[in-house]
Amino acid sequence: MEILAFGVQSDEKPLIEKAFEGRHEVRCLDVFLTEDTAPIAAGYEVVSTSVNCALGHRVLQTLATGGTQLVAQRSTGFNNIDLEVAERLGMTVARVSSYSPYSVAEFAWTLGMAVNRRIVRAANRTRDFDFRLEGLMGRDMHGRTAGIVGTGKIGEAFARIAHGFGMRLLGWDVAENPACVGLGMEYVSRERLLAESDIVTLHVPLMPETQHLIDAEALRLMKDDAILVNSSRGGLIDSQALVAQLREGRFTGVGLDVYEAEAGLFFLDKSLETVEDDTLARLVTFPNVLVTSHQAYYTRDAVGQIVDATAANVLDYTEGRRSENVLVPRS
Repeated sequence: MEILAFGVQSDEKPLIEKAFEGRHEVRCLDVFLTEDTAPIAAGYEVVSTSVNCALGHRVLQTLATGGTQLVAQRSTGFNNIDLEVAERLGMTVARVSSYSPYSVAEFAWTLGMAVNRRIVRAANRTRDFDFRLEGLMGRDMHGRTAGIVGTGKIGEAFARIAHGFGMRLLGWDVAENPACVGLGMEYVSRERLLAESDIVTLHVPLMPETQHLIDAEALRLMKDDAILVNSSRGGLIDSQALVAQLREGRFTGVGLDVYEAEAGLFFLDKSLETVEDDTLARLVTFPNVLVTSHQAYYTRDAVGQIVDATAANVLDYTEGRRSENVLVPRS
């Protein structure tokens, strides 16, 4: 069987080919799955997608009409897939339920410390042989408070790093993580976490209940000199409300690896085009904001685990097994 994989990065391609070697043929495309590209999948029983592919009703209908029966998503998140439509069409949908939490947690800390210590500004200066220190003063994280919104595997990994810094830990989640409690984390209300934390990091999935979890009201609760980091899903933050707060001179720094309207932008080279997203264009102009292109997961360890799990999902499908990764089972 030949598998069609959409949205494959050049670094990812050899890992995918190796994972499927000796099992199935795989055709890797660097284009994302959209309404325009969906017809390419005609004749492929299995299609693999990335998080920035758009699998709404029309795309899924095109896939089903072309004979696709399994969508194997190469990510944990699946908010880009209309599962109800997939089920109605009799399609199986699987994802990668977990991979290295350290990749995302370490990158979240990288963003937080980069804006705290003004690393990008300093690096840009030294390229021009400007070695002044004005405007580069950061602060120790030791003794300060880390607020972790979502204390699953990634949130726990972030908390362990924060604990190593000697920080006070506050957590918010639907259920307490005993490992985080063992680190000394105190579970509090979301409002208290936002009000007391020096760095706030988001590690919850995007769903209707968490859409714009950090809205204008939540942002106003945060300290004026707080650091906000989002390496989870862009829709967790109301981007326009964030711009409004930044215009008022608030926050020591904001590190964003995700953006709520990133589809059609992230993972692509738009350097020679005019980006029409005024909110994103404004965000990247703030000197205390660092935006990266959804790369927190992008380590050889994590991507290798994602690809291996995707290959296992395809094998389970062909052999009639069902694992915890299946979102919509075979009808």
